[in-house]
Amino acid sequence: MRKTTRSLVAATCAAFALAAAGCGTTSENSGQVQQQDPTKNCKGPGGKYTIGMSQANLAEPYRVRMDDDIRNAAGKVPQFDVQFSDAAKDNSKQISDVENFVTKQVDLLMISPNEATPLTDVVKKAYNKGIPVVVLDRKVDGEAFTTYIGADNVQIGRQAGEYFKNTLLPQGGKIVQIKGLSGSTPAAEREKGFKEGIAGSKIEIVDTADGEWERSVGQEKMDALLKAHPDIQAVYSQNDPMAEGAYLAAQAAGRNDLKFVGIDGLPIPSGGIKAVEEGRLQATNLYPTGGAEAVEAAKKLLVDCQQVPKTQTLPTELVTKDNAAEVYARLNQS
Repeated sequence: MRKTTRSLVAATCAAFALAAAGCGTTSENSGQVQQQDPTKNCKGPGGKYTIGMSQANLAEPYRVRMDDDIRNAAGKVPQFDVQFSDAAKDNSKQISDVENFVTKQVDLLMISPNEATPLTDVVKKAYNKGIPVVVLDRKVDGEAFTTYIGADNVQIGRQAGEYFKNTLLPQGGKIVQIKGLSGSTPAAEREKGFKEGIAGSKIEIVDTADGEWERSVGQEKMDALLKAHPDIQAVYSQNDPMAEGAYLAAQAAGRNDLKFVGIDGLPIPSGGIKAVEEGRLQATNLYPTGGAEAVEAAKKLLVDCQQVPKTQTLPTELVTKDNAAEVYARLNQS
């Protein structure tokens, strides 16, 4: 009888292994994405909630602004305590940061991943433990998250490409591209969109360099690109800091004829909109941080007990000399 009982228990464990119903298997460690009720941590307006925000780095002004936007929006929700971490462009550190938030049993995780694939498993682990996950700006692989908030990077790249084709270089010409970190999803998407935008034109991308999203790296890479391709006419940079770095390299080389287009359009004195207004860049493309929207999503999930969309696409806009002052003023209205 004892043997029969043991056999029945073993059979039951095997049958329910995927559901992780006991038998030593935990849902968060399974390869499956577990179905979650993202509002299960909701205690209503009377609750107190700890949110962990895992930032890819704070070397980029865009990411500093994202954290500031989250901090400012969360300050208006008295139930929220947001704890921030900085991965400093290190995938291993960001994995550790997320694991630390999971250990602390935060009520919700926000993350802007340094790179998609290396961060996918730890985000899935948090999600499978029942922690709602808000992914910002850069994506992870798969569907193990509650909501993704960001602009359409393919569309932004396409918008930049069409500006080159229709306005900046309508007769065609040779350009270089300065990409962001290769393993990050915006880098691939902004390149894809840009190539779609210039399709059918006589614009040729003669070289591409990885500027890692940073101004100093963009300047260094642009210096090498100018030496290798002295006949280029313009630069497509996947963010404004790298575009500004490329501009500095061009100035140092005496290349005052080059034209520059970036992405981000931060409405701050050192941001891309002012760079357009002051003539260093010919254009930038707005890329909202999503910080305020992330806090609003967290409020719906934790305070209001409401569902949120799987994807929230933020609007973009081309900023040129013609509208830079107006856009800057509008984005800084309280």
